Amino acid sequence: MPALAGSVTVFTNVRVFDGKATTLSPPTTVTVRGNSIAAIGEAPVDLPADARVIDGAGRTLMPGLIDAHTHMIYTLPSQSRILTRDLGYLNVVATRAAHEMLLRGFTSVRDTGGPVFGLKQAIDEGVVSGPRIWPSGLSISQTGGHGDFRMPNEVAADDHGHAEMLGAVADSPEEVQQEVRRQLALGATQIKLMAGGGVASPFDPLDVTQYSPAELRAAVEAAANWDTYVTVHAYTPGAIRQAVEAGVKSVEHGHLIDEPTAQLMAAKGTWIVLQAFFDDEDAVPFPAGSASRAKQLEMIKGTDNAYGLVKKHRLKLAWGSDTLFDPKLASRQGGQLAKLATWFTPGEVLRIATGQNAELLAMSGKRNPYPGRIGVVEAGALADLILVDGDPTRDLALITTPETSFLVIMKDGRIVKDITGNGLPVR
Repeated sequence: MPALAGSVTVFTNVRVFDGKATTLSPPTTVTVRGNSIAAIGEAPVDLPADARVIDGAGRTLMPGLIDAHTHMIYTLPSQSRILTRDLGYLNVVATRAAHEMLLRGFTSVRDTGGPVFGLKQAIDEGVVSGPRIWPSGLSISQTGGHGDFRMPNEVAADDHGHAEMLGAVADSPEEVQQEVRRQLALGATQIKLMAGGGVASPFDPLDVTQYSPAELRAAVEAAANWDTYVTVHAYTPGAIRQAVEAGVKSVEHGHLIDEPTAQLMAAKGTWIVLQAFFDDEDAVPFPAGSASRAKQLEMIKGTDNAYGLVKKHRLKLAWGSDTLFDPKLASRQGGQLAKLATWFTPGEVLRIATGQNAELLAMSGKRNPYPGRIGVVEAGALADLILVDGDPTRDLALITTPETSFLVIMKDGRIVKDITGNGLPVR
């Protein structure tokens, strides 16, 4: 729910991280009118009587964080529950995930696969709280691909259907084209295809390349006709190269990328949405000895090399958490982002999760459901803001403790959290 049209909030004595530079501004004033930033600089002289003035006391004001690879429906429930529970139940659980994500400072997300259209609408209408959502709708997969979670007896019976929980199966250029159009008609802002093997999926080895060039091109063309783009799940060089050559604009993951493939992506201007996956407390807990665990370990081995190639070839980089199946992991969203400090300075990490991620979301063109700039603090941008108790460009650990470090969180000009003593409780 946006702020009231005439509402005014003024942040005084704040140092701004603007989502473009990697350092803070000198102390300044930021004025929000309605749902957008009206001015940066001198305090306004025509404040209405009910204006809220928040003294930043030299703290940091920054854009709301953006997670460019989420699965809102799949974040909290276990995989077995997702496959066996009613979609209504999963949507109710997802409202909790959305609320908690907003209070971690993530004011915008790109959902890269899942039936989230209803959740998005409820958030936009103010029925429940949560971030802005750029939905892909159901991920589209070939038979036996990363998005095919049917039981073996269903596959044997050639029962395509539409698995409304974990993906839609489409084989042949015609079926892919039809499924892309279906997701766009339902409200997808971009399209997600499974172009290679995955970790969580039961059938496909990690090394397989999925879909034919003709099937991929059918998706790219159908999306382009709607002024938007296709992103693909892919880890391996073969899967990435085939998708990039077919015209996809973004690759999710890419942990096993090699140098020639990185060079191709650089030449084409293709985005990579890469996660800092390690074998640590934030790894999705697949059972020891399982096929998924073995694939997970293989994928993780490529993480450091992938980031090295991204930096060497200056690829267009975005970040997303890709948290699945676990409430504890979901609560570590900021912690997962902070791991990018392995390869980048704190200011660069923050820029990736604000201004750079916003550039990726803007690729949805006319399908963008939230007209206006996000990810930056500048006049005219949408007022998605965080007042941080400290300087995260020096101490990135601040984003890992949002419950205490994020004093004010504003989305679309409306304060959803304020623990500065200005009278608004955490909701």
